[in-house]
Amino acid sequence: MNQLNKLGITVGKDNKAEIVFDQLMPDFLKVNYKKPSDYIRTYWDAYKKHPEGNNNLNGKIFEYILATLFVREGLIPLYISAKVAFVPNVIYDLMFYTSERGPICISAKTSLRERYKQADLEAIALKYVHRKALSFLVTLEESEAKSVKAKIKSGDVIGLDNVIVATNEEFNDLIIELKLFNFSEPPTVKVIESNQIVTKEKVLNLK
Repeated sequence: MNQLNKLGITVGKDNKAEIVFDQLMPDFLKVNYKKPSDYIRTYWDAYKKHPEGNNNLNGKIFEYILATLFVREGLIPLYISAKVAFVPNVIYDLMFYTSERGPICISAKTSLRERYKQADLEAIALKYVHRKALSFLVTLEESEAKSVKAKIKSGDVIGLDNVIVATNEEFNDLIIELKLFNFSEPPTVKVIESNQIVTKEKVLNLK
């Protein structure tokens, strides 16, 4: 069983993206880098030379690169393809839970085009339930990121906190910012709490 599978970054066998990722570097734990953005660039440059690249594969490989970088940086527990209670029909790419802000979501998109809208809607849905939650869209497309940043500033995009290019200095700043939080497992959700509960037993005891 390989590293990604052991860590839970991937599930099942014969995952095409996982096989390709394993071919890029012999061991992600031994990849040398000075800054997080260097790690992303090293991996992505290696992947760009791979003959089997396509849009679907691009997204998965980018997700695995980010997930393994978070592991290297000690940002765990890390939740992948995560669902959040009371946020229906949304699967978040990468997510942390912090005692200060609750969920922090990282949406990974190699390129944006119109896909930033989906990330924004998912961020809005998350913040509807978790008011303090943070949502970051991480991409590789600089010009598209600039455009969405302007939309955040103008108020046209309201759910996302920031759009960050993973190979730029701003990504290193994001990692520094994330390290300021206390990471933990999310609490078990108790849907209803009350000190005044009428139970079947209490009713029977009245008789």
